[in-house]
Amino acid sequence: MSEQYDVVIVGGGMVGLTLACALGGSTLRVAVVEAGVPESDWPQESVGLRVSAITHATRRVFSAVGAWQGMVERRITSYGEMHVWDASGDGVIHFDAADAGQPSLGYIVENRIIQAALWARADQFDNVDLLYPVRWQQWQDAGERLCITLDDGRELRTRLLVGADGARSAVRERAGIETKGWGYDQHALMAIVKTEKPHLHTCWQRFLPDGPLAFLPLHDHYCCVVWSTAPEQADELLALDKQAFALKLAESFEHRLGAVTEVRDRGKFPLRLQHAVDYVKDRIALVGDAAHAIHPLAGQGVNLGVLDAAALAETVLSTQATRRDIGALHNLRAYERWRKGQNITMMLSMDAFKRLFGTRMEPVRWARNIGLSATNNLTPVKRFFMDYAMGNRGDLPKLAS
Repeated sequence: MSEQYDVVIVGGGMVGLTLACALGGSTLRVAVVEAGVPESDWPQESVGLRVSAITHATRRVFSAVGAWQGMVERRITSYGEMHVWDASGDGVIHFDAADAGQPSLGYIVENRIIQAALWARADQFDNVDLLYPVRWQQWQDAGERLCITLDDGRELRTRLLVGADGARSAVRERAGIETKGWGYDQHALMAIVKTEKPHLHTCWQRFLPDGPLAFLPLHDHYCCVVWSTAPEQADELLALDKQAFALKLAESFEHRLGAVTEVRDRGKFPLRLQHAVDYVKDRIALVGDAAHAIHPLAGQGVNLGVLDAAALAETVLSTQATRRDIGALHNLRAYERWRKGQNITMMLSMDAFKRLFGTRMEPVRWARNIGLSATNNLTPVKRFFMDYAMGNRGDLPKLAS
């Protein structure tokens, strides 16, 4: 016998769980289908390798759905300043939350903490079922519903299927939705390190010729390093022993935080820009990386996905309130129109920044250094960029406002 749902979300990551929580407590019956077993417990002294820079808009969404306190209780790090400088010149820009009248610019949070807090919150809603570890195998159109078969033999019927299953989305592929984009011929090398000097709750980013090197503040003197560089250099850096890597890292960062005194986990992943041609089809919607992948130099990927989830939830709930079909293409188009343009704008802006700072042409390098320094001295322009970085601009969903 089939289990009846209104919304089935494939993917129990940060974005899929945000959507589940945003629909929690409503009259809709929601299921989250997750292939893995969510991590909920780990040694207190350990640090997750993958972290996210959370904007105030995203924090407001997490607060509205009742998950932010769970993240605070586990561990978050706020940052109040951001220093950015160019390795090939004297261009520099400094952002300070005090200039915007805010206590912080944002927060650095381990991805596992975000997921664990959202999972715990979703589990509290009577109308949300968390199904794991299980994968979907296929689906068939059953008129006003999709019939989804899981690999444990269960069958789910739903009015709306949401792909929140990442950049290699199987839902997107099965739905026949194409993507456009390109690879950057770069890998992001990530590492958890401890530094000699305190990070001062500041995000530090140096633009090197091969890509940006960022130190993101964590608890104590720990930082998460995100180093975007050529694939062969990423391999070379990973091949170094921890002592040699620490020396190379501190040197490449101009010893801004002194010596790197400890190196924990390291890893890498390829970088590319990718965008789904369509966010929706009849009874199908995509959110997060399933819809778009972006260069991590400004840390906006997760934030865009959370805003997708909040916007889709708002669209679905308003559609349900007027007794219309939540899975009908013409109703889902409102979500696509809302988010697609804003996501494209952010993606192309980050792509332009990447290319601007990646060029070795002397006239461009000269111009960008002048531009950085000029922007640093123009308070209204700096405030505009800070507002975007904090997530305070654009057509925000109610949960993010």
